Amino acid sequence: MLTPIQPLTEETIAQAIQELTKCDCDLAYIIETYGYPPNWEREKGFIGLIRIILGQQVSVAAANSIYNRLQSLIIPLSPENFLKLDDGQLQAVGLSRQKILYTRNLANAITSGQLDLDTLERADEAILRQELIKIKGIGEWTIDIYLMMSLQRPDAFPKGDLGVILAYQKLKNLPIRPTHQEIEKIAEKWRPFRAVATRILWHYYLMNRE
Repeated sequence: MLTPIQPLTEETIAQAIQELTKCDCDLAYIIETYGYPPNWEREKGFIGLIRIILGQQVSVAAANSIYNRLQSLIIPLSPENFLKLDDGQLQAVGLSRQKILYTRNLANAITSGQLDLDTLERADEAILRQELIKIKGIGEWTIDIYLMMSLQRPDAFPKGDLGVILAYQKLKNLPIRPTHQEIEKIAEKWRPFRAVATRILWHYYLMNRE
């Protein structure tokens, strides 16, 4: 059995799917109908968090487009090099004023030594949350996605993720969206593999978008 901080692998994802489909007929239906989900990943560290911040409240395509322009402008894309750019340069590649503030906060926290992402990679979830939440612009959703996609933690669960909420609503044919609290309660039966259950729900959502 995986520990909470051991990253998922292709093998453990397959094992998790077997366990989840035994205990949840809805997840079993998704797997039977659409196959295994992709293992969506993000880089660790500064780049991973930058990409997740860019993805806040925008489409994946839009976030990727901004990231690609940013990566072409800053070589290599490090916190130190990022801070060399002025607001005009960052706006030119598509960052909003708010996201310029958020990404600068992150870069400053790393370069000042306030935030040590290498150490946090090996820390338990409570400590990681405690440190990341101090950075303005990094909220619970960003931390959840970082745990899930960058660190590949097996039980990370983004209860506030719209894709998860919409997928479950459609799957159950619910007249209204479940709340964050309701989704979190529903997800208890998916422990200790809530991150894999999330991938299955994302897969279902993307396969059923109209």
